[in-house]
Amino acid sequence: MGLRRIDAIAPSNRGLNYGDGVFETMRVHRGALPLWSRHLARLREGTDRLGIALPDVAFVEARIAAVIHGVDAGVLKLLLTRGDGGRGYAPPAEAPPVWMLALHPLPASTPAGLRLHACDTRLAAQPALAGIKHCNRLEQVLARAEAERAGCDEGLMCDAEGRVVSATSANLLVHRDGRWLTPPLERCGVAGVLRGWLLEHGLAETRDLSMSEVESADALALCNAVRGILPVSTLGARAWSPHSAITDLQARLAMAYPMFSESVEAA
Repeated sequence: MGLRRIDAIAPSNRGLNYGDGVFETMRVHRGALPLWSRHLARLREGTDRLGIALPDVAFVEARIAAVIHGVDAGVLKLLLTRGDGGRGYAPPAEAPPVWMLALHPLPASTPAGLRLHACDTRLAAQPALAGIKHCNRLEQVLARAEAERAGCDEGLMCDAEGRVVSATSANLLVHRDGRWLTPPLERCGVAGVLRGWLLEHGLAETRDLSMSEVESADALALCNAVRGILPVSTLGARAWSPHSAITDLQARLAMAYPMFSESVEAA
């Protein structure tokens, strides 16, 4: 099957029409992607689940290297769609997948704690899509708009049963009884690559969490592959002071990935 890289989306592209694709948002550090192997693993999982052909990895890596050469810090987005097709949901049998790369500046650092808003928008349960970073993100779009209207930095989302799942663009870390907990993502939500690293190294464990358990936590933090581990200072009326458990976790991460050392320095 053929493969195309393009710089403009055609009106018939299935990613544009149906969200039929996957994407990865990756931190660039000194001309490299330190978390690339983890992003690639999630990309493979997403394409396998959706039945989209994965581009030749060596070819894509060569293009990535050309785009980020000489870039000290930034964010690289890789978007892969099923390709172009006619009207209707049925995926075309022969459409070559389409992929794009886009380089963006690194977001400004936020040394103070994040203001978190509990969103009314819920995440629908869909195990077939849970964990992967597919292109249909309308739930997150609505929730992030809620957070913006509330004057907050991020939105906290629950599933339809009221179980806490994640922030709109980050995984949640809840510190209780000396342990870091993060919600399971078998029903909905995105399995972040940094969350995966924390779980693999025994620095966090999964557990269903209610909103009341989150609000009564000793500390809260968010994590994603671009910004690292960020402390939460408020959730509604609940406020948290800086906590040593967060700085300890940030330090462990910075030892493995020096690109996140600014979080430790800011603390």
